[in-house]
Amino acid sequence: MNKPRFFFTDVFTTQRHGGNQLATFIDCESLSDAEMQKIAREINFSETTFIISRQPRDGGYDVRIFTPKAEVEFAGHPTLGTAHIIRNKLHLTDANELTLNLRVGKIHVTFSENNVLWMKQIPPAFGKQNDAAILARILGIAASDIDMSFPLEEVSTGFPTLVVPLKNLAALQRVKIDKEKYFTLVNDAWAKLILVFSRESYEPEQSLSVRVFADYYGIPEDAATGSACGSLAAYLARHRLFGSPNLDVLAGQGYEMGRPSTLALRAHENINGIEIFVGGSVVDVAEGIWD
Repeated sequence: MNKPRFFFTDVFTTQRHGGNQLATFIDCESLSDAEMQKIAREINFSETTFIISRQPRDGGYDVRIFTPKAEVEFAGHPTLGTAHIIRNKLHLTDANELTLNLRVGKIHVTFSENNVLWMKQIPPAFGKQNDAAILARILGIAASDIDMSFPLEEVSTGFPTLVVPLKNLAALQRVKIDKEKYFTLVNDAWAKLILVFSRESYEPEQSLSVRVFADYYGIPEDAATGSACGSLAAYLARHRLFGSPNLDVLAGQGYEMGRPSTLALRAHENINGIEIFVGGSVVDVAEGIWD
């Protein structure tokens, strides 16, 4: 029986030890659900992916995604990182586009000439709006730090996310989650990720700064969250934060964790609704055999 092989990559960065870490496993057809979960917990990255077969099925590659605590339907940096492994390490295709079969459905990834991978996320869905005073207590900031010009809203482009607009970068840096209050809010909520953002940025080429908290899934804070930033792109488009439903901006994340990340966000409105794309680069870090 073949032993599973693994690859480590950093996603949403052009340099090692930045971005978000990903472990991707292949030759893992014999692993049970419980074994996959144990491996994800052992590695303890925010996500670990398993390519179930090297052979495409129904036009896509079957992939499963696990956090340290649970399997999830969709996640952003695992989608891009796994697509990179399929094309550039396993050489299963040389096409500039491939499809992953995830629990959320088919996610298409495109490889651009400048080494940026783009994924098209599923059409956005919008949930309830939340109370600023409650969120301020959860985030450990003043209610006056929240930008009340826009709603505190649940959004999903594959992974439900509560989007909270903050007035400035200083407020974003001060956020410190009260775990007890956080779990009280999210246990019965649709969105269990909280994304806070500011339109002040760390880098001049960026238009946004972002932090994402997902302790429900065993991720106290995430370094780069393509799924949640897809939800953010839908939010920005819907509420015209940049004056238009069409969007093409860069967001910075992970700076507070010492893992600077850059995520490219695009939104286009057409007769079918809002189309969401999230892009970023992938860097190889290590590979080996899981003994």
